Amino acid sequence: MKNSTARAKKIIKRVVLIIVIFAISLIWLMPMLWIISTSLRLPTQSFTLPPHFLPTEFYWSNYAKVFDILPFLSFLKNSVIVTVIGTGVQIFISSLAAYAFARIDFPGKKVWFIVFLSGLMIPAQVTVIPKFLMLKGVGLLNTIWALILPAIIDPLAIFLLRQNMLTIPKSYDESAYMDGAGRFRIYRSIIFPMCMPSIVVVLVTRALVLWNDFFQPLIFISEYKNMTLPLGLTVLKGQAEFGSGSISIVLAGVVMSFIPPLLLYIFCQKKLMSATVLAGLKS
Repeated sequence: MKNSTARAKKIIKRVVLIIVIFAISLIWLMPMLWIISTSLRLPTQSFTLPPHFLPTEFYWSNYAKVFDILPFLSFLKNSVIVTVIGTGVQIFISSLAAYAFARIDFPGKKVWFIVFLSGLMIPAQVTVIPKFLMLKGVGLLNTIWALILPAIIDPLAIFLLRQNMLTIPKSYDESAYMDGAGRFRIYRSIIFPMCMPSIVVVLVTRALVLWNDFFQPLIFISEYKNMTLPLGLTVLKGQAEFGSGSISIVLAGVVMSFIPPLLLYIFCQKKLMSATVLAGLKS
């Protein structure tokens, strides 16, 4: 009797948990589903009352009109270049710096690390004017390099990777030294692969930041040909407000803009899950 009662309570708890998770997931998904639904409507159907969740007819031509109104592929190319180069260089530099702080002893290491981490306390908006003046001074304003170069150093990425590297026993380094490996060979062949789950976490988070960044392109980019997707979508929104587009076309552009980050997450999902599991085991 006791076993059946305990089993019934366990089943009830599991059912309640599933319902709660489903409800929370639905709340998170509803705005996204509404965006997709509205992107497939006629402009006149976007503001009908009472609103309908599903369009009465699917207008895929809204997606084609995005390419007619905007140089969407040019904006997409710029976003891909900024995200790929910025994230790749950032991971390389951050992992090297993290390796130095975690595995190499040098004078003032702790002090330098604290000074370096103080960059986390400075809001990004505070550094915009110095960045603007520096980029203007070297002639990189209104180029995609104005978005890439400020992104290649990230104190948070260095901190996360350093903390992961500190958990790796130094016996690996000692064994590699005995086999004649140098520091860079140890970093490349041992430490970097062992930190891959954390590196993937940094890759995904920083790639999303660069992909969705609107503030810095707004400040540093004024030429149409060098705009990224977030900035280009505001142009599309402006044209919709002045009659040459519609909210359905704007949301069609938004839907296409979040496909690459979604594919990145799907591709890196296993590594992200393994990073979560490892963090739980270490804690």
